[in-house]
Amino acid sequence: MQLEPLMLTGQGLTPERIADVARRDRPVWLAPEAVERMRRSRAVVEHAIAENRPVYGLTTGLGSRVTQRLTQEEMAEFSRNTILGRANAVGPRLTREAVRALMLVRANQLALGGAGAQPAMAEWLVAALNAGLHPEVPSIGSVGAADLCQMAHVGLALIGESQAEYQGAMISAAEAMQRAGLKPLQLGPKDGLAICSANSATAGRAALVLIDATKMAHLAQLAAALTFEGFRANLTPLDPRVQAARPAPGQAEAAAELLDLLEGTLLSEPGGARRLQDPLSLRCVSQVHGALKSALAFARAALDPEINGAGDNPLVLIDDDTILSTGNFHTTALALAFDTLAIALCQVSNISSSRARRLLTSELTDLPAWLSPKGTSSSGFGPMSKTGQALMAEIRLFAQPASIDPRAGAEGVEDDASNAPLAVRKVAEILERMRLLFAIEIMEAAQAIDLRRPERMGRATQTLYGLVRSTVPSLEEDRPLGPEAEQVAAALASYLAQEGDS
Repeated sequence: MQLEPLMLTGQGLTPERIADVARRDRPVWLAPEAVERMRRSRAVVEHAIAENRPVYGLTTGLGSRVTQRLTQEEMAEFSRNTILGRANAVGPRLTREAVRALMLVRANQLALGGAGAQPAMAEWLVAALNAGLHPEVPSIGSVGAADLCQMAHVGLALIGESQAEYQGAMISAAEAMQRAGLKPLQLGPKDGLAICSANSATAGRAALVLIDATKMAHLAQLAAALTFEGFRANLTPLDPRVQAARPAPGQAEAAAELLDLLEGTLLSEPGGARRLQDPLSLRCVSQVHGALKSALAFARAALDPEINGAGDNPLVLIDDDTILSTGNFHTTALALAFDTLAIALCQVSNISSSRARRLLTSELTDLPAWLSPKGTSSSGFGPMSKTGQALMAEIRLFAQPASIDPRAGAEGVEDDASNAPLAVRKVAEILERMRLLFAIEIMEAAQAIDLRRPERMGRATQTLYGLVRSTVPSLEEDRPLGPEAEQVAAALASYLAQEGDS
């Protein structure tokens, strides 16, 4: 079923709406008031040209060449050269969904009128989205002070140069446009800078990563809840009165969600728990998962002005008929937020890894060593702990901050940047490994449940247990578990996607 079109006004764009367009091909329209706003903004640009005002990137050069003036005859060609001279990104190409996200974000940013671009630029981006035409964009080339080198590749496609994906094939942008019924854009003054000088690639990908991280936070809750069942954990640390005694951000919400997932379990009844006090990896779940919720909220707050704001330099102020130089392209808050999110995800991964190891500790569980019904003659899940440790090593590596890295460019003029693109990419790398890490914990928790055979489980944990057992059987004898962990991880991803669509 096709989703109803999304109206772009320059405001109100959310990560969820970006994901709808990027992943579910939701149609997009430009609001009439947005088109009118862009026309008024363009008039300010034309007025500045007519008066020969000194305006960065319009009547002057860029970067260290800001002191060099351009003639009116040079301005349109300068726009084209701005794109050609900055399409220098390299590395693996952005995915189709990441390109769609950046196109949508840039169209919404342009709709605010701050770029002073001709409305046809935003109209081209929207038409290309609806036609399924996606420029080829390499993934490496931005340090978070506008995605200049990446966005220039979008500009190449916009003027009919380079490559674009259309109907599953990577072909020349000119041919893709011809097939899609589009025409290359004729650039005017400032248009080249308007398409390049934006953090749209970073912001678009950040929106998709944030959606995925939010789903991963829910999977963390599910994994912990299933381990509670397999371990016969004590639920008193989740008591609302305990949470209220020290109301740390997100903690009470995380505890309430865990209790909801465990609703109906025997663990909540007298004698249901096996121990009076459990290891910290079970006792402190709400504290750690609550911190992740807080980090997700920080990331969402930092992302909103990037997808619904004007980060253009220079910035067109329509009502004042003026154009000002700015630093709005600097994405410090976004970089800090995603560095924080990476660390929070690492913390959640650490506690999952610890829970998985506790499930293998017979002295704590009163279950067979390594969760093997065969006893000491079997390896059981023991060797899987090595895989878990390897995943954790990679997660810890990607959790190292990107925003503290020094950088300088443009002959000392562009002497600072945020490194936000790398901060966002690191979170995506962590999420890839977390899916496998949680799959290991969930498989071990399901095995513990098989050995313990509880009479009654929680509402959600029973569903999760059924999903695991419909994917892989209980472990009776040693067999390769790595491929099964990947199968469970894929099943969990599908399950979370269905939950998100429902």
